[in-house]
Amino acid sequence: MLFQPMLMLGISIGVSCNVIFADWMITTLLIFLFLGTSTKAFFKGVETWKQETLRKKEEEQLRLENASIHVEPEEHQEVDFKSLPSEPGQTRESNTNHEERNANNEERTIEQIPIDVAKKIWLNVRWKELGILVVVWVVILALQILKTYTTTCSVKFWVFNLLQIPVSFSVSIYEAVALYKGTARVTSKGEGSVNWKISQLILFLFAGIMAGLVGGLFGLGGGFIMGPLFLELGVPPQVSSATATFIMMFSSSMSVVEYYILKRFPIPYAAYLFGVCVIAALTGQHIIRKLVLFLGRASIIIFCLAFMIFMSAWIMGGVGINKMVHEIKSNAYMGFENLCSY
Repeated sequence: MLFQPMLMLGISIGVSCNVIFADWMITTLLIFLFLGTSTKAFFKGVETWKQETLRKKEEEQLRLENASIHVEPEEHQEVDFKSLPSEPGQTRESNTNHEERNANNEERTIEQIPIDVAKKIWLNVRWKELGILVVVWVVILALQILKTYTTTCSVKFWVFNLLQIPVSFSVSIYEAVALYKGTARVTSKGEGSVNWKISQLILFLFAGIMAGLVGGLFGLGGGFIMGPLFLELGVPPQVSSATATFIMMFSSSMSVVEYYILKRFPIPYAAYLFGVCVIAALTGQHIIRKLVLFLGRASIIIFCLAFMIFMSAWIMGGVGINKMVHEIKSNAYMGFENLCSY
């Protein structure tokens, strides 16, 4: 609730910037941003890998110490053992019947899927917060649709655009105040309270707007930006990946509507990519989950994210540079466009 409304507001701004900016400007920004983001994510992955290695050594040492205590015949008392916290947001399991651990404790941090998955999902969903996000999405979408029935750059056009600001800020500021007062908390940060500073919350709001602006400018959902950002906030890789994907459900749909309104949305091409992305997402999720279970390292998710952003920078950047060279050779206009002409 802190990021999502700001993200959708930023997407509206980013889509308008996409119309105004020249292609070479967008390409240059994309290359620098993606290279910087992928580098940052890679070093975060290396740091997480080292922490996981250290934790594994500590767990193995504790396991050996406990084993040596139990084999002594004169010792019959149980050893008070407290499992090491692996990632923020994970609480100590009180009922081990819902979970299995392998002999080397490599799966200590991964809770197995319960039998009644539907019931588990139903209980874990925060329906109040989800409902508020859906309302914000519907309101902003309605404003975008109403905008199409006005003349571009008219008074009504700008009124409908500016009405998105109070809608987004009201929800995000409400959540920011709740976090500051302690009446709300970030679940992935654990059960303990976090003393949020006003400067931190303002920075997060600004980051949400910037992520949406970049997503709208490049035609992305914002997940490439929010994923590394969540990692920097100390959110576990699994939670970061899931949250970024959830965010993309709202932000991508908003981008689709806005680009369709601007007549920049080829439906057949988009339908083809939609099918490919669904298959790729399900396949990737299955493979990565198997790798995390096998290796016992959630840092694999961070490395995959860094690799995908890096490859996107080269592929999308290469296409943009090729188009830019073609425009230079044909002496095409490469300056700013007029928003009011659309």
